Amino acid sequence: MSKIVLILTVTIAIVLPRNLCFAIDDQVVDNAVVNALRILSRLQNPNGSWSIEITGESTAATSLAVMSFLAAGHVPGEGPYGAAIERGINYVVDHQEANGMIVDRRGHGPMYDHGISTLMLAEVSGMTSKTQSARVRKVLENGVKLILKAQQVRKGRNDAGGWRYQLNSPDSDLSVTGWQLLALRAAKDIGCDVPIERIDYAVSYVKRCSSGRGFAYQPMGGPTSTLTAAGILCLQVCDHLDDNEVHSGIQFLQRQPLRYDDGWYFYGAYYHAISAYKFGGPDWERTKAILFEQLVANQQPVGGWKAMNGNERPQGQVYSTSLGVLALTVEYGYLPIYQR
Repeated sequence: MSKIVLILTVTIAIVLPRNLCFAIDDQVVDNAVVNALRILSRLQNPNGSWSIEITGESTAATSLAVMSFLAAGHVPGEGPYGAAIERGINYVVDHQEANGMIVDRRGHGPMYDHGISTLMLAEVSGMTSKTQSARVRKVLENGVKLILKAQQVRKGRNDAGGWRYQLNSPDSDLSVTGWQLLALRAAKDIGCDVPIERIDYAVSYVKRCSSGRGFAYQPMGGPTSTLTAAGILCLQVCDHLDDNEVHSGIQFLQRQPLRYDDGWYFYGAYYHAISAYKFGGPDWERTKAILFEQLVANQQPVGGWKAMNGNERPQGQVYSTSLGVLALTVEYGYLPIYQR
């Protein structure tokens, strides 16, 4: 199917009656994933890391890449990508600081790197060899402790329960909070010590970011499609599946579906795919039709994706390709977070 036809299909899917939508062929999706993983494997650095284009080697990029292989059904130490996955995991666990922070360079937002890497370690826990497993578990548990510590920083009422860029940030935002909450929930599900009241505390912050329609970057802000999907997923993984904020958020996303030229498209694709899939039904089918067609239509001939918008473009191909794979593989069900 040509790019022109694919783009036309996306436009049609948006205006179809609510009970109808186009479905992209599963084999087309599978081929897109295979091609994307092939280029990701070539982009791995000799030391096991993957890089963000503007900053270089990155624990966050490495963790996203590792999760993309896991999401496609590959495991550490086995198959064509087993060794690459193991090297990536080792790179991440080798970069935990004494205080528990998992990061390889100090930028303006190390909590992003930390949350993404902690989530990856929770997802991969139990898949690794005995030798690697003990290291992964230790780093994971220390990473969880740091997230819980950062949540206890004194903050104003609107920011309480959430996280932001730094360990000691006095405010919070939904974007950083989302990664920390997903990591805590995944860690709790495999037996790490995460008190339920701390999960509830984070949920209270997420709900304050809801406008009653969608979710905003911070409380009392305007809702966006990307952050609405993030807010929905945060509530879903914390078993708030039927809350009003989830239903109103899904309705918001159906009115304002993700567009390929959105400021944080690939970041949004990750959250849109998982949250809509967990919600299920016609809403998932409509989201799948639009999102998967967009991704397939815009995949580069070499197999990866490049962001159109200036916000994401400097992050580079590893970032966008990993998130593209993570969106396309949601129905595979290999990552625990994808399970309904």
